[in-house]
Amino acid sequence: MFDGLWTIPNAITLLRLLCLPLFLWVLFGRENRHVAAWLLGAIGATDWVDGFLARRLNQTSEFGKVFDPTVDRLLFVVSIVALIIDGTVPLWFSVIVLAREVLVGLMMLIGTIVFSMQRFDVTWWGKTAAFLLMFTFPGFLMGESGMPIAGAFALAAWILGIPGIVLSLYTGVAYVPLVRQAVAQSRSSS
Repeated sequence: MFDGLWTIPNAITLLRLLCLPLFLWVLFGRENRHVAAWLLGAIGATDWVDGFLARRLNQTSEFGKVFDPTVDRLLFVVSIVALIIDGTVPLWFSVIVLAREVLVGLMMLIGTIVFSMQRFDVTWWGKTAAFLLMFTFPGFLMGESGMPIAGAFALAAWILGIPGIVLSLYTGVAYVPLVRQAVAQSRSSS
């Protein structure tokens, strides 16, 4: 599990995780929604970098395959909760996204820990939903920043957010049979 722990992709994932307290400080300590939105957008935009480098540099590791999605989910959940507290995102929208993340995360955790399910990759639709939502939330935040073009960011957040939430819910449901199949395979091989 810890072979290949010290790799460039894992260092980038760690750096993204260390940006989370900075984001919270900028949002709540400095009360600067503009900078917080750009920082959150950068954290989201660099999500693909670690995976790309892992494949490109041949530095994939079992640790990275667990660490990266765990950090992604933690960044997602903490930043959404922060935006709920800040009041910059519609509550109903945030609750739906959080509920999906928590339920899918629990399903994967239980499948893996309790049933020794083999890990499987995120689907293309799941990656697309995550991509859309990773830019939706900074857009909502920027939309409340008071900048002259804040309205354009709020509109962009809705344009990305509606398909993002629909795809997110769809993939959450679509993972259920994949997990059931993986659990069944794990049971039959035991």
